[in-house]
Amino acid sequence: MKRIIIRATTIPQSLSLFEGTMPDLIKDYDVHLLSSPGERLDLMGKKYGVKTHAVEMYRRMSPLKDLKSLWGLIRVFRKEKPYLVHSMNAKAGFLCMVASWICRVPRRVHTFTGLYWPDKTGISRKLFIFTDRITCKCATHIIPEGKGVMDDLQRYVTKKPMKVLGYGNVKGVDLERFSIRPEIKQKANILRDNSIFTFLFVGRIVKDKGINELIQAFSSLNKENSHTRLWLVGNFEDNLDPVSDETRRQIDTNSMIIVTGPQYGDDLVAYYAASDCFVFPSYREGFPNTVMEAGALGLPSIVTDINGSRDIIENGKNGIIIPSKDVEALYQSMKQILTDDVARDKIAREARPMIESRFEQGFVRKCIYDYYKEIM
Repeated sequence: MKRIIIRATTIPQSLSLFEGTMPDLIKDYDVHLLSSPGERLDLMGKKYGVKTHAVEMYRRMSPLKDLKSLWGLIRVFRKEKPYLVHSMNAKAGFLCMVASWICRVPRRVHTFTGLYWPDKTGISRKLFIFTDRITCKCATHIIPEGKGVMDDLQRYVTKKPMKVLGYGNVKGVDLERFSIRPEIKQKANILRDNSIFTFLFVGRIVKDKGINELIQAFSSLNKENSHTRLWLVGNFEDNLDPVSDETRRQIDTNSMIIVTGPQYGDDLVAYYAASDCFVFPSYREGFPNTVMEAGALGLPSIVTDINGSRDIIENGKNGIIIPSKDVEALYQSMKQILTDDVARDKIAREARPMIESRFEQGFVRKCIYDYYKEIM
């Protein structure tokens, strides 16, 4: 009889992180999927023929709702009696590790795909560190997605043993999908304007992604060189982490700043392929997939000196690393990429080989699968 594994995320959209490993895992284990209710959860269950569990979990802290979620998880774990519970996302990790500890699940695994508190101060920082300590206390195995996350956990949260799988990351990059295929080249040619240098950002258009700094830096550069544009591929989240009013005004009034909305599939790949430089000035990350995707398409990247991004980018080799929240450093780096053809081409040549050697999807999947075999 196959042992039961429950893989859990806070929201159903994050279950996509598990997709690559599912075909191999269901051969050896009875895999269940758990998240808040949503169409994605149901679709994943049908796609792989596995059992699903819907337990409402709220991303923000809400003691009464969190207690209700905890009870729902306990009921699931008592009924299913899993041998292993593996959670991702902060809230799912906290609740699932506590619930699985209460239910005495033999293997309790949490992957830290990012930390909320490194850029926080005061009581909020202490509170986030405290919840991470409880998560680690209840877990039997801890997987930091990258070395930077591991260093912060070991310094501030727990002395428990932990290890990064491979070079880090939980998903890897599909190098066939993120490549200049004929159909991608055709789409990119429609988007591209060879007379304009295009900077690209992909992600949520929010304060924590460094959008305020990005818009300020680009606006200064665009005043000096009108043959520049910035694509923002993503959605605003005004209810969670809005950008400043001044940033929103500049986005709305500058015709060279284009908000495309979210892009998916080949449409997203085409935006990478039609761009000249990827810019990702985030305040905090776990292991940003977009930086790897941009590298796979041969784009030079400008990233901030934060966990995840510095695990992917080597300064001066396949990109440029700058201090977080530093508008002047961001402006100077964007100007360098724009004006220094030799440096830009050198970085671009290194971009895809770095991704191929460290984050190819099959390699990342094997690391996770081998880790399961080791701890089971």
